This record gives sequence, structure tokens and C-alpha cells, in this order.
Amino acid sequence: MATGQDLVILAADAASPDAQSLLDALSEALLRINGDSGRSSFDAEAATPRGGFYIARDGTGELLGCAALRPLGEPDSATAELKRMYARPGQGGLGVGAALLAHVEAQARVHGYQALYLSTRVANARAVAFYAKHGYTPVVAWGKYVGAAQSVCLGKQL
Repeated sequence: MATGQDLVILAADAASPDAQSLLDALSEALLRINGDSGRSSFDAEAATPRGGFYIARDGTGELLGCAALRPLGEPDSATAELKRMYARPGQGGLGVGAALLAHVEAQARVHGYQALYLSTRVANARAVAFYAKHGYTPVVAWGKYVGAAQSVCLGKQL
């Protein structure tokens, strides 16, 4: 659990109604920005002992955002992947995105990962800038992102 000013982040089931509500909102936002919801890149059932799904809430329990962590490649990989990172817009500067990212990075360290990678669309300039601000730099593309000009792969050593 991570806490901040009116912010609590807890592990959750990615298939739960609350998680699905946040994932639906993220998919709608990505569809508007990128023309692709990103739904095909995330399997809510792919839970692993070295991963997790996290939900941020305010002090009243309102859903603020979510993020997922999973191994990149083999289950014993030293690199984790950040998936489905989302902070609802208009949260009055609570820093939900930064808190979620810090939480996922901390969980990755607990699970023994040495690096955290992610992929986002080049068109999502706000996300690219957010990750750069938090120390993420370009890394070699993997899997379906190899040769995908619309994607940018970023990573950070933990």
C-alpha cells in the first residue's frame, strides 16, 4: 500500500468492476488520442506472482487511476513491463500519475526486477513527456513493438 495526500494505492484484481471501469476509461482516452484503445495489449487474467494490478483512490474511495506490472518475457525476467497506466483527468494536482508510477517502481523492486520498461504511442505526447520527466529513456523495442513506428519504447533502471 502507498499513501499520499488523500491518495491510497492498493493491489486489486484487474477483472474487478472498479478495475474494469478504469480500464474502460483508459481505453476510451487512448482511442481518442491514438486511434487504438490498447485493449489487445493487456490480459487482465495474466496475473503472476511477480506482477500486479494497482488502483489509486482518494480519501473518499473515488477511483483515481490504475497501473499494472508484469514480467517482460519469461516469468523470471530481470525486466518488468508497466501496462495500462492511467490517471483520471481533472484530479486537481493530486499527482496521481506520479504516485502510481512510484508505487509500481517500488513493487518492481520488491519483486526483484532491475529495470522497468513500457511502450506508448508517439502520438501520446503527454505520456511521453511524463515518462521522460520521471527518468525514462528510449530502449530497444521488443515483441510486437519491433518496427512499429507509431510506438516508442522507454525504460528505466531501478
